[in-house]
Amino acid sequence: MYSSTSQPICPVCSDINTEFAFRCKDHNISGEMFDLWNCLKCNLRFTFPVPQEHEIAQYYKAEHYVSHNNSARGLINKMYRFARRFTLSAKRRFVQRRTGLPGGSLLDVGTGVGAFLHEMKVSGWQVMGVEPDPDAREYALNSYKVSVFEPAQLFEFTHNSFDAITLWHVLEHVYNLHGYIQQFGRLLKQDGLLFIAVPNYTSGDARFYGEYWAAYDVPRHLYHFSPGAMQALANRNGFRIIAQKAMWLDAFYISLLSEKYKHGRNRYVGGLYRGMISALEAFFNTDHCSSLIYVLKKENPK
Repeated sequence: MYSSTSQPICPVCSDINTEFAFRCKDHNISGEMFDLWNCLKCNLRFTFPVPQEHEIAQYYKAEHYVSHNNSARGLINKMYRFARRFTLSAKRRFVQRRTGLPGGSLLDVGTGVGAFLHEMKVSGWQVMGVEPDPDAREYALNSYKVSVFEPAQLFEFTHNSFDAITLWHVLEHVYNLHGYIQQFGRLLKQDGLLFIAVPNYTSGDARFYGEYWAAYDVPRHLYHFSPGAMQALANRNGFRIIAQKAMWLDAFYISLLSEKYKHGRNRYVGGLYRGMISALEAFFNTDHCSSLIYVLKKENPK
């Protein structure tokens, strides 16, 4: 349905030196094929072309798309919920440690059903969220009593009002990439920090699984970041990266899904083994971790 007709420019650095990488299947929902391209300058990999923004919602509407539902059915959903419970407190502690604040004001973008907002709220933070899915927003309000707004509201919030802005596996979905990053700079306080967690296509498990790597998740993932591409994005929009943290559990979760995509069935031993190999590689160099958290600070805060 979406086939390339021209060579694209890079969505991060706007360079014209891009090359076709390979085609990738939407294993999760539609079964359609999408093209991936590489930027030879900043090392971004990106999906091109992609559905129009008003058409993308259909690629999220599936009961098993776990980041937008709270189902406990099926092993993958159960593993996702287990990992989420395990990592919520770790994310909270990481935000508190990097900001140096036991409590403050936080905006979570792409908040899903609101679990992270709830974790921060009960720890004494003033929280707000942004989420495009109306069902997820309703769940967050009813279950966690947290305020979650439509994405357009992001550009209506008061400037210099947040100590921290978090995006947990969200930035790769955002159409208005530079507009969002620039708005985050306006919304953060002088010493506020931006936390961005994204998959890393230069990881060991990504190299091993190739087109079957689950974290490509086309067409929902518009961009596939490397550490170099994230550095280029930060620099272009007035930020600098001050810290980088590995997300160790992602290697196992993504490898398990990738095994299923590659072989057409669950292969738990193979997935766990590949996840372990990838995690061990990243232990010696976090640039090779399956997913990374980047901490960004405004270059010239005002």
